Amino acid sequence: MNIKDLVNLPSSKLKRVLTLKNRIERLQAQLEKVVTSALPGAVGKVVTTRRKMSAAARRKISLAAKARWARFHAGKGK
Repeated sequence: MNIKDLVNLPSSKLKRVLTLKNRIERLQAQLEKVVTSALPGAVGKVVTTRRKMSAAARRKISLAAKARWARFHAGKGK
């Protein structure tokens, strides 16, 4: 169903379509939970580690961003 079909629907049918769409989304989420819980081990789980940035690197990035904004505002004539 495309957007042109939805525009031409009466409001009662449009509400019904939205209700059904929400129900489908909830059922799909429940299905994913059931499938992933049935799989053994860490399938589907991704282990992420936070990347650490040194204070010097953060300062360098901050100074570069401030310089970019200064050039941007200088170009606007402010």
